[in-house]
Amino acid sequence: MNQVDYLRISLTDRCNFRCQYCMPVGEKIQYQPHPELLSNDEVLTLVRDVFAPVGFKHFRLTGGEPLIRSNIVNLIAEIARLPSTQDLSLTTNGWLLADMAADLYSAGLRRINISLDSLNPATFAKITGRSTKDTWDKVWCGIQTAHQVGFDPLKLNVVVIPGVNDGEVLELAELSIDRHWHIRFIEFMPIGNDALFLEKGWIDSETIRGQIRDQWGLESAQVKGNGPADIFQIPGAKGTLGFISQMSECFCDRCNRVRLSADGWLRPCLLNETGQLDLKTSLRQGLSVTTIQEQVSQLLLLKQDINYKERESGSVTSSYSRTMSQIGG
Repeated sequence: MNQVDYLRISLTDRCNFRCQYCMPVGEKIQYQPHPELLSNDEVLTLVRDVFAPVGFKHFRLTGGEPLIRSNIVNLIAEIARLPSTQDLSLTTNGWLLADMAADLYSAGLRRINISLDSLNPATFAKITGRSTKDTWDKVWCGIQTAHQVGFDPLKLNVVVIPGVNDGEVLELAELSIDRHWHIRFIEFMPIGNDALFLEKGWIDSETIRGQIRDQWGLESAQVKGNGPADIFQIPGAKGTLGFISQMSECFCDRCNRVRLSADGWLRPCLLNETGQLDLKTSLRQGLSVTTIQEQVSQLLLLKQDINYKERESGSVTSSYSRTMSQIGG
């Protein structure tokens, strides 16, 4: 089991998109009232006084959409300047990025992941649930701005959905040839979107790699990051291709992360709800940081015994009470 030193921090369960793979189609989402979310001071207290002392060094800010969080630039600056912070990154849908990229970089953020599930504006609108015709253009502008500001590596996340965007795999992979960008193909997961998952199914990473290999060839590569992606490169390309294969390939034995939801629940596994810990209540009831450190340490011991999925008759079974946006991706 790898040392668990990577914390993904959800700053909000709200989002200005409604992506098919993240939220159930046609269902109303119950968002947490703002007082139920961790405040910036509480997030900083947990990072500085709880997680850093028990060995956490790598932090990623997620959502929902983290850039809609009030005063996020100030929070990033506070986390970035902590001596214990070796790496700070952020995942965003890119909608607000063009206007915020420079401030985020100045605050100390250096790595960023942006969702780009299609290069076709109509398909992109369908996936994201935004009908405005400029949605894709605005996200693309955010990507270009982040690149110009200096984010490196700049990673683009693609959730591959059969019959929706799987026909764009080669076009998306081609972005890595002439640009120092890192395209990451992510297997579709059944988290809070069971109806769509049952309708569409999922495509395994090896099938996607096979398409790319047949077109250009593939070779092993590396890119800075703390996640479970297997990294490859089209020969001669400036960027890389990552494959996150949580459905087809169990990587529990090399998982180094836990997740903190926006309302303060610490979750040891994305795909298993066993052993969650309510850190918000611990903080607000006045428990000492030493006591909370002990709670976190006990959860990390439990994490070693959690398997991220069960298989019955060759099919993946699941029961998740929260959507991806509520967990923090």
